[in-house]
Amino acid sequence: MVDEAVDARTHELAERYSAARDRLDAAVDAAGRKRGDVELMVVTKYFPADDVRRLLGLGVRCFGESREPEASRKLAELAADDPTGGRPGDRAAVFDMIGSVQSKKAKSVAAWARSVHSVDRDKVVDALSRGVLAALDAGERSDQLGILLQVSLDGDPHRGGAPVDDLPELAERVRAAPGLSLAGLMVIAPLEGTADRWMSLAAQVREGFLADHPEARELSAGMSGDLESAVAHGSTCVRVGTAIMGPRPLVSQ
Repeated sequence: MVDEAVDARTHELAERYSAARDRLDAAVDAAGRKRGDVELMVVTKYFPADDVRRLLGLGVRCFGESREPEASRKLAELAADDPTGGRPGDRAAVFDMIGSVQSKKAKSVAAWARSVHSVDRDKVVDALSRGVLAALDAGERSDQLGILLQVSLDGDPHRGGAPVDDLPELAERVRAAPGLSLAGLMVIAPLEGTADRWMSLAAQVREGFLADHPEARELSAGMSGDLESAVAHGSTCVRVGTAIMGPRPLVSQ
């Protein structure tokens, strides 16, 4: 019975992933962009390591997590399957932190994440830098940690993200921090207003940001409900959870 359950879940994930992949390809084509320019990140928060294993078996290689220590526990389970030893710069699959990072948990995040998409405060920059240096010294990672600055598009401090006016100073903080690499920007479209409105604004903010930081080309934007709009406005990474994983489990893993 266990095998039948596993096969059913694998089949479900395969169908959902294929549908999301088709949506993304269609969005890229509609935007006149090149296929492969937009990364499809599968958001696996709340779901068990077994689901990640199934996705790995399906060829998925990019995952997003947003809860620590859930992510660390999951990665520890998966490390036993990974001949590279599971270090961020060595493993075949990549795992990014896409949720808010508490300073006290930055050290743990720095040990497993390829990139952090949600940096919006100096305090978090400094904590992640210390965490990366500790992870490098301990042999837990072999590369720098990518940093995306989360932008507040509507100025609501309760939703996370740095105000647009704070981006220049925050970017310089990242560039000066040992162990960190400024990779780009991340946005979450506010609930009020249309996705096109917010993604258009994100594209404008990014254009200004690239003028000063041409190396920071990543734009993490778009989720299950608005990925088409995000791709049309220049997203390089869409973060898809529900459309692939299904409804969240009633009890978090």
